[in-house]
Amino acid sequence: MTTDTLAPSALPSLAARLKALFVDKRSSISRPKVVFTVAVLDGLAIVAASLIADWLVNGDAAWSMTSIVRAFFVAVLVIGCLQEKWSYTISALRSFSGQISKVCFAVLLVFLTLTGAAFMVGRVAPTPAFVITWMAITLAMLIVIRFAAAKAIAALTAAGLLVRKTVIVGGGQEADDVIAALYRDGAAQLQILGVFDDRADKRVLDSTVPLVRLGTFEDLGKFCRDEGVDLLIVTVPTRAEDRLLQILQKLFTLQVDIRISALNSKLRLNANAYNYIGKVPMLAVMDKPLTDWDRAVKNIEDRVLGALLLLLVSPIMAVTALAIRLNSKGPVFFKQKRYGFNNELVEVFKFRSMYTELSDATASKLVTRDDPRVTPVGRFIRRTSIDELPQLFNVLLGNMSLVGPRPHATQAKAGQDLYQDVVQEYYARHRVKPGVTGWAQVNGWRGETDTHDKIQSRVEYDLYYIDNWSVLLDLYIIAITPFSLLSAKNAY
Repeated sequence: MTTDTLAPSALPSLAARLKALFVDKRSSISRPKVVFTVAVLDGLAIVAASLIADWLVNGDAAWSMTSIVRAFFVAVLVIGCLQEKWSYTISALRSFSGQISKVCFAVLLVFLTLTGAAFMVGRVAPTPAFVITWMAITLAMLIVIRFAAAKAIAALTAAGLLVRKTVIVGGGQEADDVIAALYRDGAAQLQILGVFDDRADKRVLDSTVPLVRLGTFEDLGKFCRDEGVDLLIVTVPTRAEDRLLQILQKLFTLQVDIRISALNSKLRLNANAYNYIGKVPMLAVMDKPLTDWDRAVKNIEDRVLGALLLLLVSPIMAVTALAIRLNSKGPVFFKQKRYGFNNELVEVFKFRSMYTELSDATASKLVTRDDPRVTPVGRFIRRTSIDELPQLFNVLLGNMSLVGPRPHATQAKAGQDLYQDVVQEYYARHRVKPGVTGWAQVNGWRGETDTHDKIQSRVEYDLYYIDNWSVLLDLYIIAITPFSLLSAKNAY
Protein backbone atom coordinates (compact mmCIF):
# COMPACT_ATOMS: atom_id res chain seq x y z
CA MET A 1 0.00 0.00 0.00
CA THR A 2 1.44 3.39 -0.98
CA THR A 3 1.42 6.66 0.89
CA ASP A 4 -0.83 8.12 -1.83
CA THR A 5 -3.60 5.68 -0.88
CA LEU A 6 -3.23 6.44 2.82
CA ALA A 7 -3.30 10.23 2.60
CA PRO A 8 -6.94 10.74 1.51
CA SER A 9 -8.32 8.62 4.36
CA ALA A 10 -6.06 10.26 6.94
CA LEU A 11 -7.43 13.77 6.29
CA PRO A 12 -11.11 12.92 6.92
CA SER A 13 -10.04 11.03 10.02
CA LEU A 14 -8.20 14.09 11.36
CA ALA A 15 -11.17 16.34 10.53
CA ALA A 16 -13.53 13.93 12.31
CA ARG A 17 -11.34 13.96 15.42
CA LEU A 18 -11.20 17.74 15.48
CA LYS A 19 -14.97 17.90 15.04
CA ALA A 20 -15.49 15.42 17.88
CA LEU A 21 -13.17 17.50 20.08
CA PHE A 22 -14.91 20.84 19.56
CA VAL A 23 -18.50 20.05 18.54
CA ASP A 24 -21.07 19.32 21.25
CA LYS A 25 -23.99 16.91 21.09
CA ARG A 26 -26.23 19.57 19.51
CA SER A 27 -23.78 20.03 16.60
CA SER A 28 -22.58 23.43 17.82
CA ILE A 29 -19.02 24.48 18.56
CA SER A 30 -18.24 24.36 22.28
CA ARG A 31 -17.60 27.97 23.31
CA PRO A 32 -15.59 27.07 26.47
CA LYS A 33 -13.26 24.90 24.38
CA VAL A 34 -12.71 27.73 21.89
CA VAL A 35 -11.74 30.30 24.54
CA PHE A 36 -9.61 27.75 26.40
CA THR A 37 -7.78 26.87 23.16
CA VAL A 38 -6.99 30.55 22.59
CA ALA A 39 -5.67 30.84 26.16
CA VAL A 40 -3.46 27.75 25.71
CA LEU A 41 -2.10 29.14 22.44
CA ASP A 42 -1.36 32.42 24.22
CA GLY A 43 0.60 30.60 26.92
CA LEU A 44 2.58 28.52 24.43
CA ALA A 45 3.33 31.66 22.39
CA ILE A 46 4.72 33.50 25.43
CA VAL A 47 6.94 30.56 26.39
CA ALA A 48 8.12 30.13 22.77
CA ALA A 49 8.81 33.88 22.52
CA SER A 50 11.12 33.60 25.52
CA LEU A 51 13.12 30.84 23.80
CA ILE A 52 13.35 32.81 20.55
CA ALA A 53 14.41 35.98 22.39
CA ASP A 54 17.10 34.04 24.27
CA TRP A 55 18.45 32.70 20.99
CA LEU A 56 18.37 36.10 19.22
CA VAL A 57 19.96 38.08 22.07
CA ASN A 58 22.31 35.56 23.64
CA GLY A 59 22.82 33.18 20.73
CA ASP A 60 21.87 30.33 23.04
CA ALA A 61 18.61 28.39 23.10
CA ALA A 62 19.58 26.25 26.08
CA TRP A 63 17.19 26.83 28.95
CA SER A 64 17.84 26.62 32.64
CA MET A 65 15.12 25.64 35.14
CA THR A 66 14.97 29.27 36.23
CA SER A 67 14.22 30.51 32.72
CA ILE A 68 11.52 27.83 32.23
CA VAL A 69 9.78 28.77 35.49
CA ARG A 70 10.08 32.46 34.59
CA ALA A 71 8.49 31.93 31.17
CA PHE A 72 5.54 29.97 32.58
CA PHE A 73 5.06 32.50 35.38
CA VAL A 74 4.91 35.36 32.87
CA ALA A 75 2.48 33.35 30.69
CA VAL A 76 0.13 32.79 33.64
CA LEU A 77 0.20 36.48 34.59
CA VAL A 78 -0.47 37.68 31.04
CA ILE A 79 -3.35 35.21 30.60
CA GLY A 80 -4.77 36.28 33.97
CA CYS A 81 -4.52 39.93 33.00
CA LEU A 82 -6.24 39.25 29.66
CA GLN A 83 -9.02 37.41 31.47
CA GLU A 84 -9.51 40.39 33.78
CA LYS A 85 -9.86 42.56 30.66
CA TRP A 86 -12.57 40.15 29.38
CA SER A 87 -10.43 39.02 26.48
CA TYR A 88 -11.46 35.36 26.72
CA THR A 89 -15.06 35.55 25.54
CA ILE A 90 -16.43 34.73 22.11
CA SER A 91 -17.90 38.23 21.71
CA ALA A 92 -14.55 39.84 22.58
CA LEU A 93 -12.57 37.54 20.29
CA ARG A 94 -14.83 38.43 17.36
CA SER A 95 -13.37 41.94 17.32
CA PHE A 96 -9.73 41.83 16.22
CA SER A 97 -9.26 45.60 16.54
CA GLY A 98 -10.68 45.57 20.08
CA GLN A 99 -8.27 42.80 21.08
CA ILE A 100 -5.11 44.68 20.04
CA SER A 101 -5.40 47.24 22.85
CA LYS A 102 -6.12 44.51 25.43
CA VAL A 103 -3.11 42.45 24.35
CA CYS A 104 -0.79 45.48 24.39
CA PHE A 105 -2.04 46.56 27.82
CA ALA A 106 -1.63 43.08 29.37
CA VAL A 107 1.86 42.43 27.92
CA LEU A 108 3.23 45.87 28.80
CA LEU A 109 1.74 45.77 32.31
CA VAL A 110 3.16 42.34 33.17
CA PHE A 111 6.62 42.79 31.61
CA LEU A 112 7.23 46.30 32.95
CA THR A 113 5.86 45.45 36.41
CA LEU A 114 8.04 42.34 36.76
CA THR A 115 11.13 44.12 35.48
CA GLY A 116 10.55 47.04 37.85
CA ALA A 117 9.90 44.69 40.78
CA ALA A 118 13.16 42.80 40.10
CA PHE A 119 15.07 46.08 40.06
CA MET A 120 13.44 47.35 43.29
CA VAL A 121 14.27 44.24 45.31
CA GLY A 122 17.82 44.13 44.00
CA ARG A 123 17.45 40.91 42.03
CA VAL A 124 19.48 40.44 38.86
CA ALA A 125 16.99 41.16 36.08
CA PRO A 126 17.34 39.96 32.47
CA THR A 127 19.11 42.40 30.16
CA PRO A 128 16.98 45.19 28.65
CA ALA A 129 17.67 43.77 25.16
CA PHE A 130 16.26 40.39 26.17
CA VAL A 131 13.17 41.87 27.87
CA ILE A 132 12.37 44.17 24.92
CA THR A 133 12.89 41.35 22.39
CA TRP A 134 10.77 38.91 24.40
CA MET A 135 8.04 41.52 24.82
CA ALA A 136 8.03 42.45 21.12
CA ILE A 137 7.88 38.83 19.94
CA THR A 138 5.12 38.09 22.48
CA LEU A 139 3.07 41.04 21.24
CA ALA A 140 3.48 39.96 17.61
CA MET A 141 2.55 36.35 18.32
CA LEU A 142 -0.49 37.19 20.46
CA ILE A 143 -1.78 39.60 17.82
CA VAL A 144 -1.41 36.90 15.15
CA ILE A 145 -3.35 34.49 17.40
CA ARG A 146 -6.10 37.10 17.84
CA PHE A 147 -6.28 37.68 14.08
CA ALA A 148 -6.56 33.93 13.41
CA ALA A 149 -9.15 33.54 16.19
CA ALA A 150 -11.30 36.38 14.81
CA LYS A 151 -11.20 34.87 11.32
CA ALA A 152 -12.00 31.37 12.60
CA ILE A 153 -14.89 32.63 14.75
CA ALA A 154 -16.28 34.61 11.81
CA ALA A 155 -16.15 31.51 9.59
CA LEU A 156 -17.77 29.31 12.24
CA THR A 157 -20.47 31.93 12.80
CA ALA A 158 -21.20 32.14 9.08
CA ALA A 159 -21.50 28.34 9.02
CA GLY A 160 -24.03 28.49 11.88
CA LEU A 161 -21.76 26.60 14.28
CA LEU A 162 -20.95 29.44 16.67
CA VAL A 163 -24.20 31.39 16.99
CA ARG A 164 -26.34 32.03 20.04
CA LYS A 165 -29.61 30.12 19.79
CA THR A 166 -32.23 32.74 20.59
CA VAL A 167 -35.96 32.87 21.18
CA ILE A 168 -38.24 35.88 21.48
CA VAL A 169 -40.57 35.84 24.49
CA GLY A 170 -43.69 37.93 23.87
CA GLY A 171 -45.45 39.01 20.70
CA GLY A 172 -47.17 42.03 19.25
CA GLN A 173 -45.65 45.25 17.96
CA GLU A 174 -42.79 45.20 20.46
CA ALA A 175 -41.63 41.83 19.16
CA ASP A 176 -42.03 42.95 15.53
CA ASP A 177 -39.81 45.99 16.10
CA VAL A 178 -37.10 44.07 17.96
CA ILE A 179 -36.97 41.26 15.39
CA ALA A 180 -36.72 43.74 12.51
CA ALA A 181 -33.98 45.71 14.31
CA LEU A 182 -31.99 42.56 15.10
CA TYR A 183 -32.09 41.34 11.52
CA ARG A 184 -31.06 44.80 10.36
CA ASP A 185 -28.22 45.41 12.82
CA GLY A 186 -27.30 42.49 15.06
CA ALA A 187 -28.56 39.08 14.02
CA ALA A 188 -25.30 37.79 12.46
CA GLN A 189 -24.32 36.28 15.80
CA LEU A 190 -27.83 34.98 16.55
CA GLN A 191 -29.97 32.15 15.32
CA ILE A 192 -33.50 33.30 16.11
CA LEU A 193 -35.53 30.10 16.44
CA GLY A 194 -38.96 31.64 16.87
CA VAL A 195 -41.45 33.29 19.22
CA PHE A 196 -43.21 32.21 22.40
CA ASP A 197 -46.39 34.03 23.36
CA ASP A 198 -49.56 33.27 25.32
CA ARG A 199 -51.85 35.34 23.14
CA ALA A 200 -53.79 33.47 20.49
CA ASP A 201 -54.31 36.32 18.06
CA LYS A 202 -52.32 36.91 14.91
CA ARG A 203 -50.30 39.80 16.40
CA VAL A 204 -47.60 37.28 17.27
CA LEU A 205 -46.95 36.58 13.61
CA ASP A 206 -47.15 40.13 12.20
CA SER A 207 -43.36 40.61 11.97
CA THR A 208 -41.85 41.61 8.64
CA VAL A 209 -39.38 38.75 9.20
CA PRO A 210 -41.40 35.51 9.24
CA LEU A 211 -40.73 33.44 12.37
CA VAL A 212 -42.29 30.29 13.71
CA ARG A 213 -44.58 30.54 16.70
CA LEU A 214 -43.04 27.90 18.97
CA GLY A 215 -45.72 27.78 21.66
CA THR A 216 -46.89 29.42 24.86
CA PHE A 217 -44.92 30.26 28.01
CA GLU A 218 -45.78 26.82 29.40
CA ASP A 219 -43.76 25.23 26.58
CA LEU A 220 -40.75 27.49 27.00
CA GLY A 221 -38.76 25.60 29.66
CA LYS A 222 -38.82 22.23 27.92
CA PHE A 223 -37.97 23.79 24.54
CA CYS A 224 -34.97 25.68 25.96
CA ARG A 225 -33.60 22.53 27.59
CA ASP A 226 -34.17 20.30 24.57
CA GLU A 227 -32.76 22.73 21.99
CA GLY A 228 -29.90 24.20 24.04
CA VAL A 229 -31.17 27.80 23.83
CA ASP A 230 -28.52 30.38 24.80
CA LEU A 231 -30.47 33.64 24.88
CA LEU A 232 -34.02 34.75 25.68
CA ILE A 233 -35.11 38.22 24.59
CA VAL A 234 -38.22 39.38 26.41
CA THR A 235 -40.25 41.92 24.42
CA VAL A 236 -43.13 42.37 26.83
CA PRO A 237 -43.25 46.11 27.64
CA THR A 238 -41.98 46.98 31.12
CA ARG A 239 -45.27 48.76 31.84
CA ALA A 240 -46.98 45.33 31.85
CA GLU A 241 -45.37 44.50 35.19
CA ASP A 242 -47.59 41.60 36.23
CA ARG A 243 -47.17 39.81 32.93
CA LEU A 244 -43.42 40.47 32.93
CA LEU A 245 -43.00 39.05 36.45
CA GLN A 246 -45.03 36.00 35.47
CA ILE A 247 -42.70 35.37 32.53
CA LEU A 248 -39.47 35.98 34.44
CA GLN A 249 -40.54 33.63 37.23
CA LYS A 250 -40.62 30.80 34.70
CA LEU A 251 -37.28 31.76 33.14
CA PHE A 252 -35.04 31.99 36.22
CA THR A 253 -34.64 28.20 36.35
CA LEU A 254 -33.15 28.01 32.85
CA GLN A 255 -29.50 27.83 31.79
CA VAL A 256 -29.79 30.90 29.54
CA ASP A 257 -28.97 34.59 29.33
CA ILE A 258 -32.12 36.70 29.74
CA ARG A 259 -32.44 40.17 28.25
CA ILE A 260 -35.38 42.60 28.21
CA SER A 261 -35.59 44.68 25.07
CA ALA A 262 -35.38 48.43 25.71
CA LEU A 263 -35.85 49.33 22.05
CA ASN A 264 -39.17 51.13 22.48
CA SER A 265 -38.75 52.07 26.12
CA LYS A 266 -39.29 55.72 26.98
CA LEU A 267 -37.16 55.27 30.10
CA ARG A 268 -33.62 56.45 29.38
CA LEU A 269 -30.91 55.09 31.66
CA ASN A 270 -27.16 55.59 31.79
CA ALA A 271 -25.50 54.01 28.74
CA ASN A 272 -23.64 51.57 31.02
CA ALA A 273 -26.97 50.10 32.12
CA TYR A 274 -27.58 48.60 28.68
CA ASN A 275 -26.18 45.60 26.86
CA TYR A 276 -26.29 45.90 23.10
CA ILE A 277 -26.96 43.25 20.49
CA GLY A 278 -26.00 45.05 17.31
CA LYS A 279 -27.61 48.44 17.94
CA VAL A 280 -30.53 47.10 19.96
CA PRO A 281 -30.37 48.16 23.65
CA MET A 282 -31.11 45.41 26.18
CA LEU A 283 -31.47 45.31 29.95
CA ALA A 284 -29.60 42.35 31.44
CA VAL A 285 -31.88 40.42 33.79
CA MET A 286 -29.84 37.25 34.24
CA ASP A 287 -26.66 35.69 32.89
CA LYS A 288 -25.70 32.04 32.78
CA PRO A 289 -24.12 31.16 36.13
CA LEU A 290 -20.74 30.29 34.56
CA THR A 291 -19.17 32.15 31.65
CA ASP A 292 -17.42 30.26 28.85
CA TRP A 293 -14.08 30.84 30.60
CA ASP A 294 -15.44 29.75 34.00
CA ARG A 295 -16.84 26.55 32.49
CA ALA A 296 -13.47 25.77 30.91
CA VAL A 297 -11.65 26.36 34.23
CA LYS A 298 -14.17 24.28 36.19
CA ASN A 299 -13.87 21.42 33.67
CA ILE A 300 -10.08 21.41 34.08
CA GLU A 301 -10.46 21.53 37.87
CA ASP A 302 -12.82 18.54 37.73
CA ARG A 303 -10.60 16.43 35.48
CA VAL A 304 -7.29 17.15 37.26
CA LEU A 305 -8.50 17.03 40.87
CA GLY A 306 -10.96 14.22 40.07
CA ALA A 307 -8.15 12.01 38.71
CA LEU A 308 -5.93 12.80 41.72
CA LEU A 309 -8.73 12.09 44.23
CA LEU A 310 -9.65 8.85 42.46
CA LEU A 311 -6.03 7.72 42.74
CA LEU A 312 -5.95 8.76 46.41
CA VAL A 313 -9.14 6.91 47.45
CA SER A 314 -8.66 3.83 45.24
CA PRO A 315 -7.50 1.68 48.22
CA ILE A 316 -10.65 2.65 50.16
CA MET A 317 -12.78 1.85 47.13
CA ALA A 318 -11.12 -1.55 46.71
CA VAL A 319 -11.72 -2.49 50.37
CA THR A 320 -15.33 -1.25 50.15
CA ALA A 321 -16.00 -3.31 47.02
CA LEU A 322 -14.68 -6.42 48.75
CA ALA A 323 -16.80 -5.76 51.86
CA ILE A 324 -19.97 -5.32 49.80
CA ARG A 325 -19.29 -8.53 47.91
CA LEU A 326 -18.77 -10.52 51.14
CA ASN A 327 -21.72 -8.93 52.97
CA SER A 328 -24.57 -9.58 50.50
CA LYS A 329 -25.31 -11.02 47.08
CA GLY A 330 -25.45 -8.72 44.10
CA PRO A 331 -23.35 -6.20 42.15
CA VAL A 332 -20.81 -3.95 43.86
CA PHE A 333 -22.05 -0.83 42.08
CA PHE A 334 -25.53 0.65 41.93
CA LYS A 335 -26.54 2.88 39.00
CA GLN A 336 -29.37 5.36 39.33
CA LYS A 337 -30.96 7.95 37.03
CA ARG A 338 -30.80 11.41 38.60
CA TYR A 339 -31.43 14.96 37.48
CA GLY A 340 -28.27 16.63 36.17
CA PHE A 341 -27.23 19.71 34.25
CA ASN A 342 -30.05 21.44 32.34
CA ASN A 343 -32.54 19.09 34.04
CA GLU A 344 -31.28 16.18 31.90
CA LEU A 345 -31.09 12.69 33.35
CA VAL A 346 -27.63 11.27 34.05
CA GLU A 347 -26.69 7.81 35.27
CA VAL A 348 -24.94 8.21 38.62
CA PHE A 349 -22.62 5.54 40.07
CA LYS A 350 -22.71 4.53 43.73
CA PHE A 351 -21.57 1.61 45.84
CA ARG A 352 -24.57 -0.62 46.48
CA SER A 353 -25.78 -0.06 50.05
CA MET A 354 -29.09 -1.96 49.94
CA TYR A 355 -30.03 -5.58 49.48
CA THR A 356 -30.32 -6.10 45.73
CA GLU A 357 -33.94 -7.26 45.81
CA LEU A 358 -34.95 -4.20 47.91
CA SER A 359 -33.13 -1.54 45.87
CA ASP A 360 -35.14 1.56 44.97
CA ALA A 361 -33.88 2.97 41.66
CA THR A 362 -36.18 6.01 41.68
CA ALA A 363 -35.79 6.81 45.43
CA SER A 364 -39.56 6.93 45.76
CA LYS A 365 -39.14 6.10 49.48
CA LEU A 366 -36.57 7.96 51.58
CA VAL A 367 -34.00 5.95 53.52
CA THR A 368 -34.62 6.36 57.24
CA ARG A 369 -32.82 5.40 60.46
CA ASP A 370 -32.52 1.59 60.81
CA ASP A 371 -34.07 1.11 57.37
CA PRO A 372 -34.32 -2.70 56.84
CA ARG A 373 -33.45 -2.31 53.15
CA VAL A 374 -29.92 -1.18 53.99
CA THR A 375 -27.17 -3.79 54.53
CA PRO A 376 -24.81 -3.61 57.53
CA VAL A 377 -21.94 -2.51 55.25
CA GLY A 378 -24.34 -0.18 53.45
CA ARG A 379 -25.26 1.55 56.71
CA PHE A 380 -21.60 2.39 57.38
CA ILE A 381 -20.75 3.56 53.87
CA ARG A 382 -23.89 5.73 53.74
CA ARG A 383 -23.10 7.44 57.05
CA THR A 384 -19.53 8.14 55.92
CA SER A 385 -20.54 8.91 52.30
CA ILE A 386 -18.10 6.29 51.03
CA ASP A 387 -20.99 5.04 48.87
CA GLU A 388 -20.64 8.28 46.83
CA LEU A 389 -16.97 7.74 45.87
CA PRO A 390 -17.74 5.99 42.53
CA GLN A 391 -19.18 9.32 41.39
CA LEU A 392 -15.58 10.32 40.73
CA PHE A 393 -16.04 8.21 37.57
CA ASN A 394 -18.98 10.50 36.66
CA VAL A 395 -16.68 13.48 37.15
CA LEU A 396 -14.08 12.07 34.77
CA LEU A 397 -16.84 11.20 32.27
CA GLY A 398 -17.96 14.85 32.37
CA ASN A 399 -21.57 14.54 33.54
CA MET A 400 -20.82 15.61 37.13
CA SER A 401 -18.49 18.06 38.88
CA LEU A 402 -16.52 17.60 42.06
CA VAL A 403 -18.52 20.46 43.61
CA GLY A 404 -22.08 21.42 42.83
CA PRO A 405 -25.67 20.81 43.91
CA ARG A 406 -26.13 17.14 44.77
CA PRO A 407 -28.05 15.20 42.09
CA HIS A 408 -31.45 13.96 43.21
CA ALA A 409 -33.31 10.87 42.07
CA THR A 410 -36.34 11.39 39.83
CA GLN A 411 -38.93 10.58 42.51
CA ALA A 412 -37.14 12.04 45.54
CA LYS A 413 -39.62 13.48 48.03
CA ALA A 414 -39.81 15.75 51.04
CA GLY A 415 -42.37 13.93 53.13
CA GLN A 416 -45.00 12.88 50.58
CA ASP A 417 -44.29 15.62 48.02
CA LEU A 418 -41.82 15.69 45.12
CA TYR A 419 -38.99 18.20 45.58
CA GLN A 420 -40.03 20.22 42.53
CA ASP A 421 -43.56 20.58 43.95
CA VAL A 422 -42.24 21.86 47.27
CA VAL A 423 -39.65 24.45 46.13
CA GLN A 424 -40.57 26.82 43.32
CA GLU A 425 -36.91 27.51 42.44
CA TYR A 426 -35.97 23.82 42.53
CA TYR A 427 -35.02 23.46 38.86
CA ALA A 428 -32.74 26.53 39.09
CA ARG A 429 -30.19 24.29 40.86
CA HIS A 430 -29.76 22.38 37.58
CA ARG A 431 -28.17 25.39 35.85
CA VAL A 432 -24.76 23.83 36.64
CA LYS A 433 -23.53 20.24 36.75
CA PRO A 434 -24.37 18.31 39.91
CA GLY A 435 -21.51 17.67 42.33
CA VAL A 436 -20.05 14.85 44.41
CA THR A 437 -20.08 17.32 47.31
CA GLY A 438 -21.64 20.74 47.65
CA TRP A 439 -22.13 23.90 49.67
CA ALA A 440 -25.35 22.59 51.21
CA GLN A 441 -23.66 19.34 52.29
CA VAL A 442 -20.72 20.97 54.08
CA ASN A 443 -23.18 23.24 55.88
CA GLY A 444 -25.02 20.29 57.40
CA TRP A 445 -27.77 19.77 54.82
CA ARG A 446 -27.12 16.19 53.80
CA GLY A 447 -28.98 12.93 54.20
CA GLU A 448 -32.71 12.59 54.87
CA THR A 449 -35.09 15.32 53.65
CA ASP A 450 -38.31 14.32 55.37
CA THR A 451 -39.75 17.84 55.69
CA HIS A 452 -40.38 20.75 53.34
CA ASP A 453 -38.06 23.00 55.36
CA LYS A 454 -35.09 20.69 54.82
CA ILE A 455 -35.31 20.64 51.02
CA GLN A 456 -36.05 24.39 51.00
CA SER A 457 -32.86 25.09 52.97
CA ARG A 458 -30.82 22.75 50.80
CA VAL A 459 -31.97 24.48 47.61
CA GLU A 460 -31.20 27.91 49.10
CA TYR A 461 -27.61 26.83 49.78
CA ASP A 462 -27.33 25.34 46.28
CA LEU A 463 -28.50 28.59 44.67
CA TYR A 464 -26.06 30.59 46.81
CA TYR A 465 -23.24 28.39 45.52
CA ILE A 466 -24.31 28.87 41.89
CA ASP A 467 -24.50 32.65 42.24
CA ASN A 468 -21.16 32.92 44.06
CA TRP A 469 -19.05 30.27 42.33
CA SER A 470 -15.27 30.61 42.26
CA VAL A 471 -12.33 28.21 42.14
CA LEU A 472 -11.42 29.20 45.71
CA LEU A 473 -14.93 28.36 46.92
CA ASP A 474 -14.68 24.95 45.23
CA LEU A 475 -11.29 24.24 46.83
CA TYR A 476 -12.64 25.32 50.24
CA ILE A 477 -15.65 22.97 49.93
CA ILE A 478 -13.42 20.06 48.84
CA ALA A 479 -11.03 20.73 51.75
CA ILE A 480 -13.71 20.79 54.48
CA THR A 481 -15.86 17.95 53.09
CA PRO A 482 -14.02 15.21 55.06
CA PHE A 483 -14.52 17.18 58.31
CA SER A 484 -18.21 17.79 57.60
CA LEU A 485 -18.71 14.03 57.19
CA LEU A 486 -17.58 13.38 60.77
CA SER A 487 -20.92 14.57 62.14
CA ALA A 488 -22.82 12.09 59.90
CA LYS A 489 -25.95 14.17 60.58
CA ASN A 490 -29.17 12.89 58.93
CA ALA A 491 -27.24 10.31 56.87
CA TYR A 492 -28.77 6.85 57.10
